[in-house]
Amino acid sequence: MSHKIDLSVFDILACPICKSKLLMLDDEHLQCSQTECSYIFPIVDGIPILLNESSSIYSIEEFLKTMESEDISSYGLSVLNLLKRLLPKANRNLTSKANFLKFSDQLLGSITNPRVLVIGGRIIGKEFDSILSDARIDFIETDVSYGPRTQLICDSHDLPFIDGVFDGVVIQAVLEHVADPYRCVEDIHRVLTGIGLVYAETPFIQQVHEGSYDFTRFTHIGHRRLFRRFSEIESGVVGGPGMALAWSYRYFLLSFTKSRTMRRIITAFSHITSFWLRYFDKHLGKKPGAYDAASGYYFLGKRESNSLSDKEIVQMYRGCL
Repeated sequence: MSHKIDLSVFDILACPICKSKLLMLDDEHLQCSQTECSYIFPIVDGIPILLNESSSIYSIEEFLKTMESEDISSYGLSVLNLLKRLLPKANRNLTSKANFLKFSDQLLGSITNPRVLVIGGRIIGKEFDSILSDARIDFIETDVSYGPRTQLICDSHDLPFIDGVFDGVVIQAVLEHVADPYRCVEDIHRVLTGIGLVYAETPFIQQVHEGSYDFTRFTHIGHRRLFRRFSEIESGVVGGPGMALAWSYRYFLLSFTKSRTMRRIITAFSHITSFWLRYFDKHLGKKPGAYDAASGYYFLGKRESNSLSDKEIVQMYRGCL
């Protein structure tokens, strides 16, 4: 079962439609306190489903059906998933662990018990477990999908929280899967305190990996522009050119067939024959050329009131072209 949200979190919840406070009707329902809205949201197995259906590609009804039919206690235990774990990995995360430790150090350096919103927290992200067990930090793990870590279901375009209640936000490998990443980052800015921190990882050279729910990629300065209302603490390459090449090689081979069986065989073959490319990234990831060829980038920043101009952003280019 997923771990339920702490009852104290209900005090900071807001209607995703109008941002008014939510009222607890009973153990299975929340209602917007605004009379003109009065929208009622379900709570299933302790997990609130807080969606603005008028502006989301998801519906509450589909989540209710999913949560009735799926047994998430068996996630990750299939034979296929076990076989995947045995294959050598082409992905290499260069900096996430160090970045998460910097993120937590920055938070704990100024706040005793910081509250951190995790967007896309259905499962534990790469190296995120390095700080997730820190009892000094209160993590609220949300997703637009039901999973073993989901505490609250919401769409990141309309975060169901009152303004300025989080000291930090983590959004790892999510912004490529949202229809409007700029709107999502604006709402992250809204729910952060005046000195709140954000940590994001987003791909640049990675092929489609969530089917129709895969929308956007960012260059390094494109990623910086996305967070233009944040001052930069640090940013850089999180997945290097070797990882980018391994992804491209795999998808080149996959493009030859639609057969599900053949695609599984090709995926296994590509892992076995290209995993060694990732070892170049420890060296290449620190070079200027990696900013033109990386698989993905990270950004660690602090909330600001002002916004960077595009003229300022283009001066931040670090590549070789």
